Amino acid sequence: MLYTPIKFRNVELKNRWVMSPMCMYSCENGMANDFHYVHYGSRSQGGTGLIMVEATGVEPRGRITNHCMGIWNDEQAEKLQKIVEFVHQNSDSKIGIQIAHAGRKGSTWNNLQISVEEGWETVAPSPIPYHPTERIPHVLTVEEIKEQVQNFKEAARRAVKAGFDVIEIHGAHGYLVHQFLSPLSNIRTDEYGGSFENRIRFLLEIVDAVNEELNENVALFVRISGTEYAENGWDIESSVELAKILKNHSVDLVDVSSGGNIHGVKIPLFDGYQVPLSSQVRNEAEIKTGAVGLIKKVEHAEEILQKGDADLIFIAREILRNPYIAVQGSFEMKEECFFPHQYLRAKISS
Repeated sequence: MLYTPIKFRNVELKNRWVMSPMCMYSCENGMANDFHYVHYGSRSQGGTGLIMVEATGVEPRGRITNHCMGIWNDEQAEKLQKIVEFVHQNSDSKIGIQIAHAGRKGSTWNNLQISVEEGWETVAPSPIPYHPTERIPHVLTVEEIKEQVQNFKEAARRAVKAGFDVIEIHGAHGYLVHQFLSPLSNIRTDEYGGSFENRIRFLLEIVDAVNEELNENVALFVRISGTEYAENGWDIESSVELAKILKNHSVDLVDVSSGGNIHGVKIPLFDGYQVPLSSQVRNEAEIKTGAVGLIKKVEHAEEILQKGDADLIFIAREILRNPYIAVQGSFEMKEECFFPHQYLRAKISS
């Protein structure tokens, strides 16, 4: 199944391999540069079905660090367009972008919060910092929440114009959307807090606004944390219920990760540790999912698909180590996969 095509709207991926979005912390003023051009272009030469560009801030305060990528202006989008065009012209990979806002987890470097002078005042649904030693974030007003929804919408518009095939909304890892979802980080008493329906409102408004900018040639994914590993926090049952609703809001796939919102929790790490979360969301919400989390081997990826635990395999650290995992896997499995014509002398069939 790894080398079976799959379609989202009119976007057909040639195989089920996805390069997971991973921050590179290599931008100035949010701008992609030559490093990103080579980084993403090289993965497309490895036969990966979908390349996901890293978490990209929808406004300056939406970045995790001063060196994270942005798409809050047209100049940034034009830099990204060059990467998109290379991927489309030199491979059969599709390319997506993860649009994001860090919320209270922004203004950091090396996982430590930096000063307002070096960084910025962070924002959140409630006056609760990620770590007790950090500054209390600015609590977004309802009007400011609406502005953030608009920021996501405008980011999606720029991404579509740049030629991206997939837009992914980052709703995981303790960043702003996740902060609204969780009852541990969202203690609001207005229409954006309290009940499950209120806590998911911000994400649904973003989904609907982004969908207004999309068409059948651009698919919509949402990344969530299946659980945050904390008592009375966001959990897998909440994720299943959310996924059912996202399906009705024209979301094509839920990319199921975990954690990131509650400081100091213990996460049990093992190969494929998040796959059961993807499986439960997929089978109970009846929506396509992506599995991610220490998936390192071709055989393991194939097994996940065969068992019906996911529809796509998101690879993170392993694809940093080996940009050509998809094409090398095709050699092992005797399957067809894109191979650069410039490199044909190196292709093997057995």
